[in-house]
Amino acid sequence: MFVIFVCPIFSPAATQMIEAALTVPQVRLGVIAQQPLAALAPNVAARLAAHWQVDDVTNATSLEHAVRALGASNGAIARCFGAYEQLQQPLATVRERFGIPGLSSNAAHNFRDKARMKDALRAAGVPVARHRLITSRDDALAFIADVGYPVVLKPPAGAGAIATQRIRDVASLDTMLVNYPATAAQPMLAEEFLRGTEYSLETVSVDGHAMWHSLTRYGPTPLDVVENAWIQWTVLLPREVDAVEFDDIRAVGAKALAALGMGTGVSHCEWFRREDGTIAISEIAARPPGANITTMISRAHDIDFVAAWVHLMINGTFDPPERRYAVGTAYLRGQGTGQVRSVEGIEAIRQQFGAMICDARLPVPGQHPTGSYEGEGYIIVRHPETSVVEHALHCIVSSVRVRLG
Repeated sequence: MFVIFVCPIFSPAATQMIEAALTVPQVRLGVIAQQPLAALAPNVAARLAAHWQVDDVTNATSLEHAVRALGASNGAIARCFGAYEQLQQPLATVRERFGIPGLSSNAAHNFRDKARMKDALRAAGVPVARHRLITSRDDALAFIADVGYPVVLKPPAGAGAIATQRIRDVASLDTMLVNYPATAAQPMLAEEFLRGTEYSLETVSVDGHAMWHSLTRYGPTPLDVVENAWIQWTVLLPREVDAVEFDDIRAVGAKALAALGMGTGVSHCEWFRREDGTIAISEIAARPPGANITTMISRAHDIDFVAAWVHLMINGTFDPPERRYAVGTAYLRGQGTGQVRSVEGIEAIRQQFGAMICDARLPVPGQHPTGSYEGEGYIIVRHPETSVVEHALHCIVSSVRVRLG
């Protein structure tokens, strides 16, 4: 069968997904991307059935033209999918135009439009942060008068924590609105600030049924990390994801996915455990998670979760794996300004936790800062006991220092 994978560029993650799709039996793979075929590794490019370059993969008209052209030369299109967040809605629209199975455009709109998402979740009885779409400074001030400072503002162009800001006073509100003007044509989402511990919930759904889950805990929250460039943060994937303490989010997560119209695929839900013990969902994406969580799931089960996702998207099947380990990622972020000057404390960490380290990308002298909240490098550790992984993460972010200068 002929399958199309869509990605903006041939990043390492996209290339890994393409390679996984090429291993699926009886699949001929076409790729739509903004880069020429020459930008893909030659040994991978040679195995593709087709390639089509477009200026912007998120433009539904351009995407439709590319899909029609590939279908005309390669036959019926069985699947058309991608992992990029901003792609989900145009992909759904194009699939419907060609009768290709996949997430509906209505459901994709629910996931992509965060204000619409929260309206749908609240209507379904799912706990979410209070929110309002604002189109002006007066709108923002009226919302703040209702919920109090701080609030969180999310421009429509942002993905994840990118461009999201915590507003503590009128001055920070005005600065935000200068950088991201709120208008009737481009409204901004305002939310109450949730206090507590932030987690993620990853779910595999088949035909609308939530059949498997994983979860992680952020320390501290991604918003804290975005606001403080020096913070070295962690993501912990505990081994005990079926513990009673997570009964509430498992039930609420499945209810939320049903309300939004999830079909077959992987979803990434960010949620909070408030200080009083109650939970609230922040937002949900109909795609695999970032921030190394996909790799962490792979290491926790000794599987290739990227390949499992690709098989799920193509064949609609998923074999729930056995969880064998707790896994954690420590993100290494530069202190100061300039290029990476030195990295301190790595040898001590290797000596203490070398047997637990399963993946790492270490900063190197002369490296330019990434400008990303994921920092200049990371270390991933795993162990059968969650407490051991927690201890290792604490030691890593406490002792490793990336000096810039």
